Amino acid sequence: MKFFDEARIEVIAGKGGDGCAAFRREKYVPKGGPSGGDGGRGGSIYFEADPNLNTLIDFRYTRIFRAQNGEPGRGRDQYGAAGDDLIVRVPVGTVVRDADTGEIIADLARPGQRALIARGGRGGLGNLHFKSSTNRAPRQFTRGEPGEHKRLELELRVIADVGLLGLPNAGKSTLIRQISAARPKVADYPFTTLYPNLGVVRTDVDRSFVVADIPGLIEGASEGAGLGHRFLRHLQRTALLLHLVDLAPIDPEADPVRDAQAIVEELRRYDETLYRKPRWLVFNKIDLIPEAERAERYRAFLDRFGSVDRWFAISAATGEGCQALVYAIQDAVDAAKAHQTPPEADDADSDPMARESMNGDTIDDRTSRA
Repeated sequence: MKFFDEARIEVIAGKGGDGCAAFRREKYVPKGGPSGGDGGRGGSIYFEADPNLNTLIDFRYTRIFRAQNGEPGRGRDQYGAAGDDLIVRVPVGTVVRDADTGEIIADLARPGQRALIARGGRGGLGNLHFKSSTNRAPRQFTRGEPGEHKRLELELRVIADVGLLGLPNAGKSTLIRQISAARPKVADYPFTTLYPNLGVVRTDVDRSFVVADIPGLIEGASEGAGLGHRFLRHLQRTALLLHLVDLAPIDPEADPVRDAQAIVEELRRYDETLYRKPRWLVFNKIDLIPEAERAERYRAFLDRFGSVDRWFAISAATGEGCQALVYAIQDAVDAAKAHQTPPEADDADSDPMARESMNGDTIDDRTSRA
């Protein structure tokens, strides 16, 4: 299945039902009075994060989502039924943005999290609300309000603890295959990875972390070179970045230091927050370097590259050094999670209006609004 991480859709909440103007005409009820009921509230549209989804491909074919309209009021004091709410399921990590203003409406980063996206219209008032001592036969009623209509941009950002960064063919896919059960494509040509891959790395019975492998960056990505910056958004939720460097490039004229600095510059151009994330340097393919020359290669690289948070030397192909790297990552991820602030309440839980599924207005509120 092709990986889709962007979509544009429209959502239209339900219209509130119209109020009714009616009068009681029953036997043995000589002065029945007004009996027009209120219209039902229109259905609202909610988005819910579903852990069973991992792409936005469903929104490629269905672009418009409509909630049910509320029923109109009827005579004999009968209120119209509220329209059913529409629950739209999206992958965990979906960011919902207003296409017209660019404002972020919801960030569904936790499984089961639900957010109110478009509110249904209020139902109209029936004429029974307008009776008074001076107006005993009111014929006034109000129409139902239209539901919210929004154009949305959906953007998927995968949920991962660690992100792999580096040039094409730096060994990112080989590393994720070595330390997890994920099996991304590996080949001896650039850009074998065309979309993000996730791998779960388990270090103990109850300890694990998730690694995200994205297509490689090259110099000039900010101008669209290679696959550009398109997939860097998938690293924005990570707690740690691993910058893989090929210390034994096939091209004899390649300069690993210059290439690594170019990747860091592309990261800074894309997002300053992402650039400031903890970033470890990982020297890969050390199995291709004679053991006696390795220490000198590391020292020469670090002298030119500058200071780094931490650095490791591994061979993703043979597994050398990978175990030490994995346990260091686990400790860093655990420490980052321990310092996280508790998540805020879901939009649907914190908004009392979002919890209403029927005609939740009191008569006093609705009459004053009229």
